[in-house]
Parts: sequence; C-alpha cells; structure tokens
Amino acid sequence: MRKIKKIIHGRHAIDGAGVHLVRLFGHDETQDFDPFLLMDAFDSTNPEDYIRGFPWHPHRGIETVTYLIKGDLEHGDSLGNRGSILDGDCQWMTAGSGIIHQEMPQPTERLLGCQLWLNLPARDKMTAPAYNDILSADVPVVDEDSARVRIIAGAYRGQQGAFEGKFVKPLYLDIEVQAGQVWQLDTVPNTTLFVYILSGSAGFDPAIDQQIDEKSVVLFDEGERLWVRAGAAGVRLLLLNAPRLDEPIAWGGPIVMNTREELNQAFSELRENTFIK
Repeated sequence: MRKIKKIIHGRHAIDGAGVHLVRLFGHDETQDFDPFLLMDAFDSTNPEDYIRGFPWHPHRGIETVTYLIKGDLEHGDSLGNRGSILDGDCQWMTAGSGIIHQEMPQPTERLLGCQLWLNLPARDKMTAPAYNDILSADVPVVDEDSARVRIIAGAYRGQQGAFEGKFVKPLYLDIEVQAGQVWQLDTVPNTTLFVYILSGSAGFDPAIDQQIDEKSVVLFDEGERLWVRAGAAGVRLLLLNAPRLDEPIAWGGPIVMNTREELNQAFSELRENTFIK
C-alpha cells in the first residue's frame, strides 16, 4: 500500500500579468515530484483575479498540461496556433526546443482548473514544439459502482485515455468517489504518484482515521496500490502518476534544461531573437 509521504497546501501567488493562483508545488520540490516540476491551481468567481492573464512568454525543455474544469482560456503561440480551452478541455503543449505563447482567461462565472509542468527527458529537450488539444467530449469516462473516472492520459482498467504522452507517459485521472466509499488503484512501483483534492475530503490509509481536506496535494511513498476512502461529502481528486527521470535540473523561469550552460544558451538566444527553431 502506498503511504502518505507529504501533504502540501500550496501558497498564494501572483503570476503572469497579475493572475491570482495557488502554487501547489514548484522549484523547491523537484526531487520529490520528479518528473512533475510545478502545479498551479486556479479557482475564482472574480474575473479581476485572472483577466490580466499570461501575456507572451517563452518555454523550452518542458510540457505544460492545462486542465480547465470550468472557464474559458484563449491561447495563441509563435507557431500560429490559436484557440480556446473550455469546460472539461485539456491542452497538452510540448514546448520542446522553444515556443512563445500567451494564455488569456476570459471572464466567466467561475475559473477552475490547474496547470502542470512536466519535465522532458534530456534527449528530448530540443524536440519540435507541438500542441495537443484534448476536448472534453473525447475524454473517456468509466462509471463504477462508487466512482466515476475520467481518463485524461494513460490507461485505466484496460481503457485508453484521451491522450498518451510521447516523451514521459503519465497517468492522469479525474476521479469522483461517492461519500464513504472506497476506491483503489494498482500502481507501478518506482513511480511518482500524487493527488490533488479538488473538493470534499478523503483518507488514504485503512489503518488510520485521517481525513485530508480539499485544496491539498498528497504525495505518496513507493508501493503497488493506492487506497482512497471518500469523506462524508464525497471527494473529487486529480491523480498523476509517472516514472521518474532522475536527471539534473537547471531551471530559469519558464525554461527548464539539464545544465546551466544550456540555460544560459536559451536566454542568449532569446536576446538575439534566435530562440524559435
């Protein structure tokens, strides 16, 4: 059974041109969360918290995975892509060798979702940039006796999800478990696994009467099975699971490479207008 290693509540942060968010984990937790680098959560009914958005900025060496449960986020990039991420949609962007893009949330009744940064292996840092838009209607849903599971990426109980990572292949599930019910998942050993509790509460150890509330990240130790019991109001959580890279990290703002020299090269190219390949 996977035991709880760490519980994180994140911290309030302001990013982009003035977007209020919660940084669940980031630069200081790379060792624990490898290959996941960062996760930001958004939950607001006040457009003033987010309409300034994330104007044009670069990325290299990572993938960004934006999952919008509620809201409207317009995006554009240096490749000429344009579009919107809407309720239940997910965008999987491979920055690779370099991309410049913007993400601009539009005023809606509620903005609810999160963005995850996924590290690229050293051999793939300079791969060609790419977008993968995952529409809500294309995300498989598995209904069970006590739970509903949306498979954003990877495979669950023989059902392939809406997307399969090309470089790092995470399992990404959106899970709702009914009040007081138990849900379990067989997991691959030697992988990183964590959940983000969107709403409700849950316990993760049948031997301990402990409820962890919403807006918490729970990171687990190694093991072959995850056990979840939903609290009195049920629970909705996002689950991420992937093999570790165990590679050196050189991180400078929106660019994540393996060495300081590669990082300096990236910023030099930005100054010289040779960043986009």
